[in-house]
Amino acid sequence: MMTGPRLLLAALLAAALPAAPALAQPADRPLRIIAGYAPGGTSDIVARVVAEAVAGPLGQRPVVENRTGANGFIAAEAVVRGPTDGSTVLQCPMGNMTISPEVPGLHIPIDVAQDLVPVANVARSSYAVVTGARGPHRSLEALLAAARTRPGALSYGSAGTGTAQHLSAERLKRMAGVDIVHVSYRGAAPAALDLIAGRIDLLITNLGDVIRQVQGGELRLLALADEAGWPEFPDAPRLPRIVPGLEVIGWFGICGPRAMPPEAVQRWAEAIRTGLEEPALRRRLLDNGIAPGFEGPEAFARTIARDRQVWGETIRAAGIRAE
Repeated sequence: MMTGPRLLLAALLAAALPAAPALAQPADRPLRIIAGYAPGGTSDIVARVVAEAVAGPLGQRPVVENRTGANGFIAAEAVVRGPTDGSTVLQCPMGNMTISPEVPGLHIPIDVAQDLVPVANVARSSYAVVTGARGPHRSLEALLAAARTRPGALSYGSAGTGTAQHLSAERLKRMAGVDIVHVSYRGAAPAALDLIAGRIDLLITNLGDVIRQVQGGELRLLALADEAGWPEFPDAPRLPRIVPGLEVIGWFGICGPRAMPPEAVQRWAEAIRTGLEEPALRRRLLDNGIAPGFEGPEAFARTIARDRQVWGETIRAAGIRAE
């Protein structure tokens, strides 16, 4: 009998090839991409890039709808309860697909593994380890040394309990053997403001959240959290080389409702793959701190299952529960 990650992967792969009625043609119903976060954020940017990318291959440009609230799950539920003919898809970020379902006590209105089908992964997000530019820590090694010397004296910010920022820092604490205090905020932006002001010492977040402040000299980039790095910061230290085995890679994909026809899944996936070859769209992603990172339905399902296992282990090790 399958258990744990194997059962999750089986569910996701099964969802990628559902039995369903014939695919609706674009003329039958307007195409929509629903994003669970506000206009201007990374999720919204990815949704709008996808809308432009698929306009030609799918015969019409999808409308992007922002349905905010419930940490993205108002949008997810709308897709799950909406049309199943392939006309409506969801911009599904890593946090919604792999972190939220693993947090004990967190009520979410859908089962992401059973109710959503992976269509395509669109973009990879480097995570940045940053501190205030006016702060005393010139390197991550120096900050970790200070944390070991004075346990509990330093603090890190996050966008809230159970977010990728929170869990990334908890992984750093556990794997580097340090005690740093968690300070929760209502998003990465207010956490970054307090970091600039020197009220906290550390933030690990999507590069896109802080790239402007790093470029402007308000924040110091201590490390990039994945080996691939980022073209604009070729000399930035890599977190896995400082804390072996610790790597954080975010992503932003497209999912559909469980009964989405397999022809529709493949058509959307191929349209996204083709569209992301357009240099202008690739540049738009890069300018916002995210990189094209296409994966088809089956590869995307494996990524979701792998990351859900990693984040689930982190949540259990840190004893995290919904507040």
